Amino acid sequence: VQLVQSGGGSVQAGGSLNLSCVASGDIYNKYCIGWFRQAPGKEREGVAAIDGDGAIVYADSVKGRFTLHKDNWKDTLYLLMDNLKPEDTGMYYCAADRTRYFSDAAYTHGPQKLDFGYWGQGTQVTVSS
Repeated sequence: VQLVQSGGGSVQAGGSLNLSCVASGDIYNKYCIGWFRQAPGKEREGVAAIDGDGAIVYADSVKGRFTLHKDNWKDTLYLLMDNLKPEDTGMYYCAADRTRYFSDAAYTHGPQKLDFGYWGQGTQVTVSS
């Protein structure tokens, strides 16, 4: 499975950025895919993800500001980020797995690293105050 990311960049607080991730390789129609981020000195955390049936989960910190969209025809995942805050700064990673569903914890607490076995190269998002 290959994940190729694009997008990101730098923006002032309140601005918007978009990320995209194209999945290819040995991956089937119904699979889990999502976004994680990691700030310097912090653990990688889940941002948003979609399971094989189309259920979407978000981290509480991004609800109402970020929107996840998956184009099934293009096997492309988009993360639309609005009203960005300095605390959104970090390296953003696309992640995928061949499984159809997340672990139970993800449906309650947002995306979980343990649900994903394939990772993109990362793309930087910087939000200045």
